[in-house]
Amino acid sequence: MSSENGASRADGDGGAEAAPPEQLALIRESVRRAKAPRAKPRTWRGAALAKELPVARVLVDKGVLHLDRYFDYAVPEEMDAEAQPGVRVRVRFGAGRHRVREGRREGGGLIDGFLVERRAESDYSGPLAALAQVVSPEPVLSEELLGLARAVADRYAGSLADVLQLAVPPRNARAEQRASPAPLPPPKKPDHGSWTRYEHGGAFLDALASGGAPRAVWNALPGPRWSEELARAVAATLASGRGALVVVPDGRAAARVDAALTALLGPGRHALLTADAGPEKRYAQWLAVRRGSVRAVVGTRAAMFAPVRDLGLVAVWDDGDDSHSEQHAPQPHARDVLLLRAALDKCAFLLGGWSCTVEAAQLVESGWARPLAAGREQVRRTAPLVRTVGDGDLARDEAARAARLPTLAWQAAREGLRHGPVLVQVPRRGYAPRMACDRCRAPARCRHCSGPLQGQDAGVLRCDWCGREEGAWHCPECGGFRLRAQVVGARRTAEELGRAFPAVPVRTSGREHVLDTVPDTPALVVSTPGAEPVAEGGYAAALLLDGWAMLVRPDLRAGEDALRRWIAAGALVRPQSEGGTVVVVAEPTLRPVQALVRWDPVGHAVRELAERAELGFPPVSRMAAVSGPPAAVAEFLATVDLPPDAEVLGPVPLPPPPPGRSRRPGAPPPGEHWERALVRVPPGSGAALATALKTAQAARMARGSGEAVRVRIDPPDIG
Repeated sequence: MSSENGASRADGDGGAEAAPPEQLALIRESVRRAKAPRAKPRTWRGAALAKELPVARVLVDKGVLHLDRYFDYAVPEEMDAEAQPGVRVRVRFGAGRHRVREGRREGGGLIDGFLVERRAESDYSGPLAALAQVVSPEPVLSEELLGLARAVADRYAGSLADVLQLAVPPRNARAEQRASPAPLPPPKKPDHGSWTRYEHGGAFLDALASGGAPRAVWNALPGPRWSEELARAVAATLASGRGALVVVPDGRAAARVDAALTALLGPGRHALLTADAGPEKRYAQWLAVRRGSVRAVVGTRAAMFAPVRDLGLVAVWDDGDDSHSEQHAPQPHARDVLLLRAALDKCAFLLGGWSCTVEAAQLVESGWARPLAAGREQVRRTAPLVRTVGDGDLARDEAARAARLPTLAWQAAREGLRHGPVLVQVPRRGYAPRMACDRCRAPARCRHCSGPLQGQDAGVLRCDWCGREEGAWHCPECGGFRLRAQVVGARRTAEELGRAFPAVPVRTSGREHVLDTVPDTPALVVSTPGAEPVAEGGYAAALLLDGWAMLVRPDLRAGEDALRRWIAAGALVRPQSEGGTVVVVAEPTLRPVQALVRWDPVGHAVRELAERAELGFPPVSRMAAVSGPPAAVAEFLATVDLPPDAEVLGPVPLPPPPPGRSRRPGAPPPGEHWERALVRVPPGSGAALATALKTAQAARMARGSGEAVRVRIDPPDIG
């Protein structure tokens, strides 16, 4: 019989809750057998079992919550040497519930798993099924990685198997047969470099180099030096004889840190873990890290679980980027996983970015981390000049009404093109503009399916969902008949700018084709947020168009996210002393716009945190989203044993995904009506909430309930 995770376990991993009587009887029987004289070696179908520790505790690769426990199997004598804790195995696993629980499968299909522990006795008194195969003698699951995966599963109300699918990459036999390089001796302590621009920057590096574990939230100065500064933090940690891990949002950022580390330390001292490397190369580098040949890792989201030896520093860059949020169950966030690693490994923690999230501000507000920022004079010397164009300016601007490019933006672009490239940021990709009422700015919707209306050639309106044309639109909110472009896509903007500046080359960077760099020559670079290429020597100017479109999103993070995207674009512009200018088309009185003008993302995050504390919104509170068909959601909420201080908000209907577009996790399937409820608890009750939701979901799966219910802890959007 398998052992449960919890108070009933007899292996020392449980808590202090009282076990049911039948489990107490089982524990007493296990103790009696342990004290009894050892029996003769057992056999499985005539084959001798291992003489020492003949029981293998296995975690099967089944990501369902009601099977989130270990199963005991017998270890045949011929597998004794290779069946060590941490290796991949294959076992027989079938569908009979009571027989699955007892691990007595004579039939059933083969399933992958990890051997977690070898034991002398099993809690089950009957015969055990034997291990079918040791897939590889390579121990890929260490105790530290198993403990981290369990902590992540508990925090996000998920299964351990699902977390390990994210943490351990698929096996590649050729990569395992390849020998990893010999570890290099620790490098020398690096000098402070550009860290001297920050108050306490040098002291932070000194603490890392001396073996300390400082925790800091780093507000990086604009410009390209952030990757070099991260590399110096890694080098200081390596100099202390410890390992370091850096997680960045995308491959382009990883390549920049990779180049900075290579330039500072030389090749062979770090591994680059990104999806672009391919399965064999990536697994070979992951193995080099696990074997201790490489002590530093730079990578994207999946690298947050990299098994770095003697971990001394975990760092995450731009934690507000959506790419840090895993889309596969249980959907952990890289920032929170690294926070868990910092606590479990007692290592240093560095959260950096040009902007500042509310979660980062909370780490400083609580005293868990210290701020690492530059003085205001240093910020003024490195930041560009920011100018605004508001609604009143647009109404009086003939050029803005005719060409959607305000006069101030047109002048800044013309002046910037005399000295170098000019960046133009637009909120969305594509060509066709979506339309809104010119008077009240309510989105223009199709009368048949409520889809968004887009402006086509010759002034024709067409629905983006059902494709029907609309010839007699009027606003249901205010009765207006005039329309304006709500958001014009990058390609359409590139065409308009090409006509406005006919002698200047226009380049585009977006989802289909993302540019990494552009030369330091006059050109217009039209980009969507997050796809901005780096200009050699910096951009001469940047135009942030349709800024209001990012601010009106019905989401709690709309202002924070808009400011982060604006600052990310502005950080690529030359300093004000070199003529760098940023023009943002948005209402100047709004808080995110004012924060951009002052270049004060930390102050914006602190004020946002104070408001959320008053309203009880995350991250001050912990929150979970429960979504699914209305009847299933109602049944789930009626059966879950929530903490006494939990508050249920909703449920409310979820909008269906647009036809032909990929469905986000937690969104309803096409043609189905779903609802979502939010469950909120105050600080200190987050673990109890996750446990309650996981228990209810596991019981529901065990009963075989048909309709799906999705549970997500800390959903990124609750608007």
